Amino acid sequence: MKVTSALLLMSALLAPPALAQGFAPPPQPTINEPDPGIDNSANEAALGEQYRHQPVFYRSDYAPGTIVVNTAERYLYLIMSGTTAMRYGVGVGRDGFQWGGTHRISRKQEWPDWTPPPEMIERQPYLPRFMAGGPGNPMGARALYIGETVYRIHGTNAPETIGHAVSSGCFRLVNDEVIDLYGRVPVGTKVMVKHQ
Repeated sequence: MKVTSALLLMSALLAPPALAQGFAPPPQPTINEPDPGIDNSANEAALGEQYRHQPVFYRSDYAPGTIVVNTAERYLYLIMSGTTAMRYGVGVGRDGFQWGGTHRISRKQEWPDWTPPPEMIERQPYLPRFMAGGPGNPMGARALYIGETVYRIHGTNAPETIGHAVSSGCFRLVNDEVIDLYGRVPVGTKVMVKHQ
């Protein structure tokens, strides 16, 4: 009986998000497929196992499909049910650049361009005024734009920054991880940023 219960629990945790409490995001053909523009070998080697996406126990009243970012924990959770979530390791805003609030994903972009906002250029005048999307772009392989803010959930080529407070307020995942998340969430997804 205990073995059967354990198998049922593992099946529930590993089930795709479309099976969790009726949540069915629109099909995305790029989910979990490698992007030909990315060499994932360095990211795979440098990213600690605790920061790779994985189903975890997470009790909440949030609707399946909601994204919850906990800046203190350095994790992003994609809610799958009242007791499960897909957890991703993230880099968050450094001191003075952390924030909280509730928004929605307003736009999604593969290989996004980067135009640093004026405040960032004022702090770091050496930054380019524009950088086209591509493997060398600090926005990485995918970007999920958060509401009308200047913040995004985006990729990075710097796996050593995951789990640390390093950004100007955006949430970064290594490229293969942000590709996985990108394929699971549609525009309109609710994003809750919890900052203590």
